[in-house]
Amino acid sequence: MAQKAGKGDGKSGKGKRSSKTKGGEGGGGGGDADDYEAWMRSRQLLKPDDQLDLTEAELGEEVTKVLTPTNTNIIRNLVVYSFKEGEFVLAPTPGNTVTLISFAGNSLHVDSEEARRQIEESEEIGYPLPMPNYTVVEQREVEPGDGEEGEGEDEDDGGGKSQKDDAGEEEEVEEEDDEEGKGTEGDEGEGEGEQHRDDEETAGGARAVAVPSKKRKLINQFNYCERAALTTTNPKRNVDTQTIPPPRSQYGANVLQWVIYDSYLENFAEQQKDGGKKDEKKRGMRAKKFRDKSAIAEQLNKKYLKCWQILERMINQNIYDDIAHDYRYWEDPADEFRDGEGNLLPLWKFQYDKTKKMNVTDILFNPTYYDLFAVCFGSHDFMKQTNEGYLCLFTVKNPSFPDYIIQTDSGVMCCDIHHTYPFLAVIGLYDGNVAVYNLREDCKEPLYVSKGVNCKHAECVWQIRWGPDMPDGEVNFFSVSSDGRVFNWILMQNKLWVTSIITLYRDNGIVDGPDGTKVSLKSGGSCMQFHPVDPKIFLVGTECGYIYKCSTSFSSKYLMTYNAHNMSVYRIDFNRFNSNIFVSCGGDWRVKVWEDMRADPLFIFDLGAAVGDVKWAPYSSTVFAAVTTEGKVHVFDLNVNKYKAICVQAVVPKRKNKLTRLAFNEKLAFIVVGDEKGVTTSLKLSPNLRMMVKPPKKQLYLDQTTLQISKLEKLLSLVRELPEGAVIHDAATTVKS
Repeated sequence: MAQKAGKGDGKSGKGKRSSKTKGGEGGGGGGDADDYEAWMRSRQLLKPDDQLDLTEAELGEEVTKVLTPTNTNIIRNLVVYSFKEGEFVLAPTPGNTVTLISFAGNSLHVDSEEARRQIEESEEIGYPLPMPNYTVVEQREVEPGDGEEGEGEDEDDGGGKSQKDDAGEEEEVEEEDDEEGKGTEGDEGEGEGEQHRDDEETAGGARAVAVPSKKRKLINQFNYCERAALTTTNPKRNVDTQTIPPPRSQYGANVLQWVIYDSYLENFAEQQKDGGKKDEKKRGMRAKKFRDKSAIAEQLNKKYLKCWQILERMINQNIYDDIAHDYRYWEDPADEFRDGEGNLLPLWKFQYDKTKKMNVTDILFNPTYYDLFAVCFGSHDFMKQTNEGYLCLFTVKNPSFPDYIIQTDSGVMCCDIHHTYPFLAVIGLYDGNVAVYNLREDCKEPLYVSKGVNCKHAECVWQIRWGPDMPDGEVNFFSVSSDGRVFNWILMQNKLWVTSIITLYRDNGIVDGPDGTKVSLKSGGSCMQFHPVDPKIFLVGTECGYIYKCSTSFSSKYLMTYNAHNMSVYRIDFNRFNSNIFVSCGGDWRVKVWEDMRADPLFIFDLGAAVGDVKWAPYSSTVFAAVTTEGKVHVFDLNVNKYKAICVQAVVPKRKNKLTRLAFNEKLAFIVVGDEKGVTTSLKLSPNLRMMVKPPKKQLYLDQTTLQISKLEKLLSLVRELPEGAVIHDAATTVKS
């Protein structure tokens, strides 16, 4: 039995022999003892030099630690700047999951290219099963003399165990081979012979070893399906259709020459009819295409014009770069050394080639777009009237050419732009007509125009003003003319509806007519201005020098009559900060400051020439400016000097040209003035002409509007305090220039 144990138990015998030797011989185990001591030394713990010495109580203390799923290393309340929202926003909080290790898997899709190459190389699909098939092959036992001596002497137990294990493995392998080898009698006989031969060899001292058999195709347990038909077979169906048979008829005729000729003529006539209809349809399609192309071309032209307009503005701003910088940023440093005096800096000149020989009859800034202003062109000379007039809208961004041009058949004498709808412009003409234009649409044709003899003024329209909307929402405006009437025009759906508000008759102007009847003399209206607080109240200046305070509610009498000037009243303007104060100018060379319901003026200034226009400044309650026919601009500040202007500057030559109109910009410190040669000049005010009120140290919270009102009230209180019985004489102060 020891010889049959074979080679497999030789190591066990050797181990037993070594153990005996160590136990029986005293000095035979020296090497093993040294290894043990070295191993024990490696197991001893070394104490660091800086280790803390803890007491038994400290060592025995239990330190508890609570584990939570919250990651304490995550930053809370982290904010980042959002460029989209323009502010800091909370960043999203990351999760509590911490990845310790991650590696890519080695699974392949069965249809992928890499899986196909693997199948071709290994001839397998997927991984092999964990228990491969084995076959039994013969291996002879080595003789004891050939191997190590004495290895099998003490291995009876181990040899017997190995023999049983080998026999068991042989039986399992033989059973698998029997299952695979069933089928033919020859295979069965061969299997029995092999089994008999293996038993004999095993009994005679041979040892059986299991080796793997040839690789075979394995089943992929993840992507497996049986080879069977997975689709269902639909039963056959018969599909039949049934139709109505076409109608049949019997026809018979003789084919003669004239029959053929008549049929050809009928066919030709039908073709002519069809051709005419097709031609009409084609013509309609062509007209529609032409209209569509025209509309598309018009839209493209508008886009092109807008692009060219932007390019033109850029070129002009590059050309006039120095003037543009002065317009926005330049301040005259010499004003610090002038005591109560200022000057005007000329900027741009705006003109249009077709209006060089016309007079500037009116200037007005757009209430919404502060850089856009309207200029009216006509003639103040009744003996030299032109056959055309223009309304041009200029912008500071493009001083070389107007943005909008409106041409009329008569001279344009006045205009106004609606405060709520800045695209609506109304104009008054020399022939007595009025017209309303929409600047967003084509400026060639007006939206509304007065028509007929009774639906117009009999003479020149001198001033026109938009009024507040009617209770029903209709837009309306007022006009005054030399015929002595004030009209109210209402924009209806399809026409202008006109109503006479008041007829200007002179006080005690009743004279005897040729036939002995009494005739009331009219006063020709020359200007008009509405009250800024009460829209029902308005002032009308006449050619006789009177100013009438009227109301839209009363058409028969005046609320107040001011004996203002000795000649025609040209312009009236209310103060921006106190609606009871207004200023007037006329052809008698004088500018007068009035208070409401006070018959005498508060201030009188003589400018040495006819005053064409006067305006209060929008930024100060005591500053106003006027233009004269001598070509000069006069700027007054009543808080600085109550007797003369603080700036008198010539803009155009005295003998060749005259200034006619003036307008203040609502936001920037510059003015525009017009002359008789059709040129509009822009002038910037120096710092001394636009001094702001400094608040007291104890009242720094007051705004500029309150300070301006208090400044004007203080000035008026000094003027109102007059001694008893004193009379104000019309002795104007002459300003020498």
